[in-house]
Amino acid sequence: MRPNWFTKLLTAACVAGAFVAAPAAAKNVKFAYALSTSSHYGAGAAAFVETLEAELPGKFKVEQFPNSALGGEREVLEGLQLGTIDLAVVSTGATVNFVPATGVFDIPFLFRDLSHARKVLDGEVGQNLLAEFSKRGLVGLAWGEQGFRQFTNNVRPVVTPEDAKGLKVRTMENPVHIAAFRELGILATPMAWPEVATALQQGTIDGQENPMSVIVSANLPQLQKYLSLTSHVYGPAVVLASPSTWGGLSKEEQAAFQKAADAAAVAMRAYVDNVEQSGIEAVKKAGMEVNEVDHAAFSKALDPIYPQYYKQFGQELVESIRNTQ
Repeated sequence: MRPNWFTKLLTAACVAGAFVAAPAAAKNVKFAYALSTSSHYGAGAAAFVETLEAELPGKFKVEQFPNSALGGEREVLEGLQLGTIDLAVVSTGATVNFVPATGVFDIPFLFRDLSHARKVLDGEVGQNLLAEFSKRGLVGLAWGEQGFRQFTNNVRPVVTPEDAKGLKVRTMENPVHIAAFRELGILATPMAWPEVATALQQGTIDGQENPMSVIVSANLPQLQKYLSLTSHVYGPAVVLASPSTWGGLSKEEQAAFQKAADAAAVAMRAYVDNVEQSGIEAVKKAGMEVNEVDHAAFSKALDPIYPQYYKQFGQELVESIRNTQ
């Protein structure tokens, strides 16, 4: 027997209801970063994922690509520009090729402490620099953090600039760093990281400089006697989005992504706070001698080189950072 009109109507309603009830598939989002999931970058990515899911349940599926799985930081930045990568956390060591002004953070002894650095990044200077990314085909969402670089060596504790003179120290191939170290009388020695342990063992170099996370993970207490808490270079990180991804979001979705990026920045800072303290305790237990330094004396000792930095980055920008309270 043919179904009557009521049966047909009921069947049609059920089919329509099934279509309405079916949830939309989550949109895949690629999130790239250079370090492991257990790093400060990983902590930031995890906070991003958690916050975005809380704001927009089931709407986006964030796939993480840690350990440079999608390429080095320069390749990741280019992927963001092209739209083949949606989100990333990168260091300012990579962004200087895209937004040169971010290189200002490389000036040694520019920041007094973490509080000073965070005020700068959260304030007008930091927000203006974030806005600069839009001119380079990138969307700056939030400033994360890597922390401060510290100084280790085998000769003596470094408390004043005079103590640093004559020490042969491995540095990165960063002209801004090297110029400052040479002004202090440090024999700056650019060297690939894999060569450092052997050079320290053989006495080819006296010391090196790195964040606490590296000093601990590289077992430097086995190779170095003194840790001086110079906090000489602050390392920001930045959470970025692809313009094509960002432009495809609704206003509500953009607000959620921004909230997630802000949460990522908070998580990175919390990670740094923890590793700074736990790292110092760890190296002390391993036998290193740890000392504070006269930070103001180091900053003053670099005054003669500041005209070079003014020329490179602009005096107004450099001084606005130095004078932030």
